[in-house]
This record gives sequence, C-alpha cells and structure tokens, in this order.
Amino acid sequence: MKLLFRRLVALTVASLVVAAPSVSHLSLQDAANKRDLLQDLVTWDQHSLFVRGERLMIFSGEFHPFRLPVPGLWLDVFQKIKSLGFNAVSFYTDWGLMEGNPGHVVTDGIWSLEEFFTAASEAGIYLIARPGPYINAETSAGGIPGWVLRLKGIIRSNSEDYLHATDTYMATLGKIIAKAQITNGGPVILVQSENEYTTWPNVSESEFPTTMNKEVMAYAERQLRDAGVVVPSVVNDNKNLGYFAPGTGLGETDIYGIDAYPMRYDCGNPYVWPTYRFPRDWQQTHRNHSPTTPFAIMEFQGGSGGGWGGVTEDGCAILVNNEAVRVVYKNNYGFGVTVINIYMTYGGTNWGNLGYHGGYTSYDYGAAITEDRQIWREKYSEEKLQANFLKVSPAYLTATPGNGVNGSYTGNKDIAVTPLFGNGTTANFYLVRHADFASTGNVQYRLHVSTSVGNVTIPQLGGSLSLNGRDSKFHVTDYDVGGFNLIYSSAEVFTWAKGLNKEPVLVLYGGAEELHELALPTHLPRPTVVDGSQVKIARKGSAWVVQWQVTAQRRVLRVGKLEVHLLWRNDAYQHWVLELPATQPIANYSSPSKETVIVKGGYLLRSASIADNKLHLTGDVNATTSLEVISAPKQLDGIVFNGQSLKSTRSKIGNLAATVHYQPPAISLPDLKRLDWKYLDSLPEISPGYSDESWTPLINTYTNNTRNFAGPACLYADDYGYHGGSLIYRGHFKANGDESWVFLNTSGGVGFANSVWLNQTFLGSWTGSGNNMTYPRNISLPDALSPGESYVLTVVIDHVGQDEEAPGTDAIKFPRGILDYELYELSDLAWKMTGNLGGEQYQDLTRGPLNEGAMYAERQGYHLPNPPTSAWKSSSPINDGLTNTGIGFYATSFSLDLPEGYDIPLSFVFNTLASDARSGTSYRCQLFVNGYQFGKYVNDLGPQTNFPVPEGILNYNGVNYVALTLWALESQGALVGGLELVASTPFLSGYSKPAPAPQPGWEPRRGAY
Repeated sequence: MKLLFRRLVALTVASLVVAAPSVSHLSLQDAANKRDLLQDLVTWDQHSLFVRGERLMIFSGEFHPFRLPVPGLWLDVFQKIKSLGFNAVSFYTDWGLMEGNPGHVVTDGIWSLEEFFTAASEAGIYLIARPGPYINAETSAGGIPGWVLRLKGIIRSNSEDYLHATDTYMATLGKIIAKAQITNGGPVILVQSENEYTTWPNVSESEFPTTMNKEVMAYAERQLRDAGVVVPSVVNDNKNLGYFAPGTGLGETDIYGIDAYPMRYDCGNPYVWPTYRFPRDWQQTHRNHSPTTPFAIMEFQGGSGGGWGGVTEDGCAILVNNEAVRVVYKNNYGFGVTVINIYMTYGGTNWGNLGYHGGYTSYDYGAAITEDRQIWREKYSEEKLQANFLKVSPAYLTATPGNGVNGSYTGNKDIAVTPLFGNGTTANFYLVRHADFASTGNVQYRLHVSTSVGNVTIPQLGGSLSLNGRDSKFHVTDYDVGGFNLIYSSAEVFTWAKGLNKEPVLVLYGGAEELHELALPTHLPRPTVVDGSQVKIARKGSAWVVQWQVTAQRRVLRVGKLEVHLLWRNDAYQHWVLELPATQPIANYSSPSKETVIVKGGYLLRSASIADNKLHLTGDVNATTSLEVISAPKQLDGIVFNGQSLKSTRSKIGNLAATVHYQPPAISLPDLKRLDWKYLDSLPEISPGYSDESWTPLINTYTNNTRNFAGPACLYADDYGYHGGSLIYRGHFKANGDESWVFLNTSGGVGFANSVWLNQTFLGSWTGSGNNMTYPRNISLPDALSPGESYVLTVVIDHVGQDEEAPGTDAIKFPRGILDYELYELSDLAWKMTGNLGGEQYQDLTRGPLNEGAMYAERQGYHLPNPPTSAWKSSSPINDGLTNTGIGFYATSFSLDLPEGYDIPLSFVFNTLASDARSGTSYRCQLFVNGYQFGKYVNDLGPQTNFPVPEGILNYNGVNYVALTLWALESQGALVGGLELVASTPFLSGYSKPAPAPQPGWEPRRGAY
C-alpha cells in the first residue's frame, strides 16, 4: 500500500523517504494527482483510512491539552474517550500561549506534549495534530500571539512579515509532532495546518481560494514537511466547497474534510433546533469535491458555547444533547462518513485569560465529558452506542449511500430512509429518521426491504415499528455477526464480540416500549429464551423471526452457538466494550483484529486485561455496582477491579459476576468564610504621590493597526506589548481650570468593564454587557479644577481577550485599551500604561503569557504561592469586602487531605446570598489557585458562578494558596456574597493520581512596580 504526497513538497530529511510498496487501494487516483511517497503506515482509498494495512473507522474526539494544565490528568481524559469506543483524539496547540515572547517557544512543563503523547499511547488513542498557526478554538486571537497582531502584514495572508513570524513556532512544533508520528512508534496519524481557512477572506465563492490563500496553505504545510512530518495532511473546509482538496493545485491537502455545526449556538433556547443548517446533500458534494478520499468531517458539533450575560454551559449541553446525537450524528453516517471528529468531547477551562472575548472561564462546551471530567451526561452514553456499532460493522466502511426520499421503504412520507448498500458485502444499512428533523411526534411505520431470504416487510409478526420525536435508527439486513448472518434487525446493534470458543455474543437495544423484530436463518436451531420473558418466536419461510417490546427487563436468546442480548437503551448505556491489549505495534490501539470483552459495569470502565484466568478491570463507581461479564474470549474464574480481587458469582445465565462495594469517603473541606484572609490594596495607582516612572510611555505616533487613532499618540495596548488580563492607563495633565468633561472610547472585548478616577475621585464605571466590545462615553469632571495643578486620569480596563476570527478583514487585530479620548478645553494628556509585568517578556514562564494582568498585586507576583503577607491586614472578601470603589487583593491558605483511591471533583462556587447590599453591586473577581487564574467571576453579568479547579492545580494532599482580586465598580463598594469550595460525588476510581502541575511560588520580582 502506498501513501503519495504532492511533489512540490521537498523533504530535507532523506531518511524519511522509504521504498514504494505495491499499489493497492489508491487505484482511483490518476497520475496527475500522485504525490511523493513518504510513509506507508497510514494510507487511504475513497472509502476509509488504513492504519498498518487495516481498514479503520476513525472516530475522534477533540481535546486540548492546554485547557487542562495538569499533564497527570491527560490519561484520565484519554481513557474516558477510549471507553466511548472512539479510537482517536484531535488536538490543537496554541501558538499564542507557547510563543508569547517572540522567538522563544516554551515547550516544557504544562506546555510539553511529551506526556500527552505518552498518555495517548497508553490509552490506545491515535492523534490528529492541529498546530495551526491559526486555530480559532474560541481562544484569544484564535491562537495568534499578541505580538503578531501589531505586524503590518495581514494575519493569515502571504505577507512576508506574517509568514516569517510563524517560522520558529511551526518549526518547533513540527519537530515535536514528527517525533511522535506513527512512523516513529508514536500516536500521531494525521496532521492539519491552518484551520477553517475558508472563512477567510470573506470573498465570493468564485474568487476563493485565491493565489494568496493557496500560497499560505502551501507555506504552512511546507513548514511541517520540512520539520519531518510525513503523515497525511487534512483540511477542514467549513464552506464544504472543495477548497484545498487533492488535485486542486497549490496548497492542496491529502485528505479533504469538512467542518460543520448544524445545531449552532443558541444555548438560551436549547429546545429550538435550527434545521436550516442541517445537511442533506453531503454525499453528493463529497463525490464532486474529493472522490478519491474518504468522506471526512474534521470538526462536527459536539456541544456549544455560551457568552457573557447568557446562560451556562448546561444550556449548551441540552442544545446538543443525546437526542441531537441520535439525529445529526446518524445523519452523517447516512452520508458514509468514515473519519469524524467531535468538537468538543472534553472542553476544559479557559484558565489564565486564554479564551476569546466572547466566552467566559468555562469551556465545558456542553461536551460529553464535563469540565470537571465527569461523564454523567446522557450524550456520552449515546455516543458510546454509536461508536461501538461502527467499530464492529466493517461493511459500513465500504457501503455506498443511496438516495432516499420521504416515504421510500416505508410508504410513510413523515419518514425518511437513507440506505447504505453493502458494496461487495451482503450487509445493508437503513437509516430511518423523521422527514422533519426536529419533529417531536411519534410516527408508526413498516419497513420494506430486500434480504437474503427475499423481500420482507418488518415487522412480520404483527404491529408496527415506531420512531419517537428527535430520534433516528439504524436497521440492518444480512449483517455479519462473527460468521452468523443476522437477516435483519429493527433493534439497533450496540456491539458484538467473539466470546469463549469463538462463540459470538450480540447486543441489541431499543427505546422504551418500542416494538422490535429480528430474523435469523432456519439452518440455526430455533431460538430459545434463557433470560427474560414475553418474547414471540415464529418461523417465517427460511427465517426464525423474534419479536419483543422493549422494557427495562433484559432478554437473552440462545441460537445454537450465538447468544443475543435484547436491551433497553438505558441498560445498554451500562455496558462497556473493552479492547484487550495486543502485541506491539498495535498494543492498546484499536484494531479490527483485537479481542474484546463486554462487561456490564455501571458508571465507567476504563480498561481490561486477562491474566491467570482473571479479568482485570479498571474503572470508576459512585455507588455499589454489579459487574457482569457478558462476553470474554477465555474461561474466567475471577474479577479484579482496580487491583482488588472481588468475590465472584455466576449470573442466571452462567456469566461471571461480582459486586464493587462503594462507601462514600469522609471529606473535609475548608469553610472559606472562616479562613484568615489577608488584604492588600491593589489600586495604589490612585493614591497621592504614586509614581508611574517605570510604566510604559505611550508615545508611538504610528500604528500598523488598520484602525486609525485620534490624538498625537497611539494608545493601543497591543502596540506596547500588553495582550490580556487587565490594563491600566494613567493620563497626566495640568489643569487650566476650564475642564468640564473627558471623552473616553475604551475597548476590552465583549463583556469588558472599566473604571475611571481623577486623582482619588471616582468618576464612574462601565460595568459591561454581553454585547459591547467597546464603549464610548463622556464623563463629567468635578467642578473647578485648580489652574496649574497636576492631575492624573486613571483608567482600569478589563481585557477579556481578542476576537477569535477575522473573516475577510484584519478584525482579529481590533485594538484593546483606549481607542480615542478628548479632554474638553485641554489640548492633550501625557499617557502611560501597564499590563502584565514585562509585557511580552513575561515573568512566569510556567503559567504562560496571559495568566497575569495589570493589577498591582499581579505585577508584584502576589498571586503566586507564599507571598510576604505577614504585614498585610486581616480582611475577608466574604465578611468584609470593600466599602468604596477600587480593587482589593485577598489571599489565604488551607490544607487538604483527601482520601486516596477516589477522584473527587472540586469547584469554587460564588453566590450572592449575603444580606449586605454590597453583594448585589457590580463587581468582578479573579480567582487564583496556587498561582493559576482559574476563574473570572462577573457578579452582575455572569452567567458562570461555578468554577471547577482540577486536582493537580489544587493540591489534594497538601497546602493550597488561594487569592482573589475584588474590583468594585460602584461607589458603594462590593462584598463577595458567598464563596465555597464544593465537592461533587466522589468516585472510587481507577484513575492515575496526578502529580501537581508546577507551582513556583512568589519571589521578589526584578523591576516590579
């Protein structure tokens, strides 16, 4: 098998070129499209990928390591994704976080990918690497570093200054990715450069891609190839117009993929489905655009995101819930997708100001795995059913989608059926759904199909099939179950496996109260019911027909050496399909040839192995849980769970069973209200005599920004090296006595705020909204300024991040800070500003360039563990707070000693329950935990009040340092109405306890002011 790449890419590493093996499944590619051979481990034809020569469905989940800055927890997330039945993970790296200082790419500590690759290999997860340089991903500036925003060249264009700015980062990441490729024994099998490039620029479809775009794509790919990346390249075309598909010329990629979010983003109305974006013609568009490559969806909607002043991520989880998974995901299968990546599968946290201005701290995304790594959302289980079905359905990978019309195969125009024909196999698949995707009604139907025993109408034993609202189903015909032919089944296939003596076990499921029917050939013995009741069995011609109505009761049939389990969907959710380890190089990776076990096991099963006739399982439980081995390839006489041998019994049908006993552990958490908090004024800038001698003078008379500035000097923060967190400006002037107002136009991004003082006099605040990214206003000054006296305007601005995307313009560069100003009756002011200490030469390489802002306590590093608090006064943000507008800094410490063997998600939760009216004013808090900014709480805007902080940032068995900035935006001050550390249900867990993320403490900072 050959893998061919475009000839324009010249590898400089001769050793990466290997001899060409014989051509097999690339015969559809004509000679003009052939590309230079680089490797032969990951190949493809028009149907699917091949990995090590085996045809494989790539079912991937998106997970960004930088959004979970605890490398020791990456394995936990990988295992939970693997337990879904997925076999891959797609991941971004964030250029803006890794090269915040031009020319200095940080790749150690939490920014190191080595443990990410190791954890993926241990879990058996293949990786799709997406280094950018642009990533979008709801990150500030889409992952573009702040220093790049001040370049003259247009971002993502072929301007030399922009392209050359990417060189160091792409070369560095390219080498790291190359080292982790499958060709070197690593997990990386695909790579994507750039991202959603078809959103930029916003020109007509007939004009895109332009020569510029082609050159940029070719440049980015050449950077990776020159660094030694040899695995196939992919693209995610969100316009689905064939851009950069193979054969399109300069900038083409190896495998064309699309990018789609049909459920959109209205989390405030999660039960309203925006069906105008639901696809109906993808199979034809793919044939038109890229007929020689598999149909790939490199990003498909797995959740959604909220914004300031909206609803929490729970609303987003409802919008893309288990019902949406059943409808829109299965719709994709109807187009024959064989490479699919769900964005997001684990979202994580926008800690340290890494998010874009339209999102708050949480990046939970309503994903299948919650921000605090739990899997209780029903969509997780629904995805598990689908991924495992496709894993054991090799005929699907080469099936040809047919054209279904409303009423076809059923005669009911309210039902749409899309067939997928076996294409060389006997199996056919019939995707049944509502003609109206969003229908909430129940529809009855009968299915007319052709099978190996002739044309049949299902059900044959009376009654009708039914389709509930917002549901879809796969019915199969002549489906192979380990050598047994399932003539048809209206119940959906969850999985099957060859058990003891290679005798298959098939697991089918349906929704509550649904009528279902299956048929098996009569050369098999008559089916017998060995567990359960109310099953109708009859012979129809040359088929045994079995009919039942789905209830919570399990039914088990034996048909010769075939065992069939008939389950209620919610019972199927409790079943886990676990791959057994194989020899190298497959090891823990997925392979069609691997042996598996099927176990009913409650909340989560992570992994399985067999040794000494015992099944060794790792997993998590949150209640006493029964385990039952449904299928295993060897005779077993015991079960070991998380290293503990369990007392084994036999179930009614002879399966090995055991019970995991759960006892909630004793958990002691501190009462934050009772702790000794230390207080420091963090706005000394308005104090008399404060010196800003060390601040950055704003004297630039030019800018490369496309927005023109007013006044003699540019005040844009990016132009002076400050790119996130918060910004403080000080404008000096001598009064003439006639000043009456000042005009300020400030920018901080959607949801931002500002406060303004004249010397020590508070002039007012803009408290923010979920719509404004800028706010121009006239501010009245106090009467009768003294002529000849010196005054200072102090402006504090909350920089909530850059925009993430720039379709058609350089809007991604839109400046933050003071845009325009005018002091009435005075010619001008002399401005200085500050942001994080050092700006681009940021102090804390461990936590990255965006973790800190301009506030005094941050510039001094007091948010880091063990600052010199002994001389600070005792004052609590919860009990005392601020009595005037301003910024207070509060710090405390506490110890945790949580029990071993339990995974215990913890969150800091804000509330406004205090009777003091100050708890209801407009204020903002930053929450620092052991130096990491893990929460930006906006009291009057929200919506987020719950801030999960993972183990490893919190020291579960040690001392923790917590700091809070409290910014009162109103003259009456502010009080944190309540702040608690709250535990979710503890899990008796087989996770690997993480080592703490690096937590360097406070040291005196050179040059701090």
